[in-house]
Amino acid sequence: MFQAALVASHHNPLLKTIADRLLAAGKPHKVVITAVARKLVTIANALCKSRFKWPNHVT
Repeated sequence: MFQAALVASHHNPLLKTIADRLLAAGKPHKVVITAVARKLVTIANALCKSRFKWPNHVT
């Protein structure tokens, strides 16, 4: 989860904004990554609870 949060904090526009704001506020890097990881868990839980149907992709 830590690695996923690290990647998301650099590439996802919404999560990057959150990470940038926390860094600007002087929060340590590990605190920023933990906050982004919590956001990812919240998003995953919301998707699971909504019973979102993932489309099948064949590449």
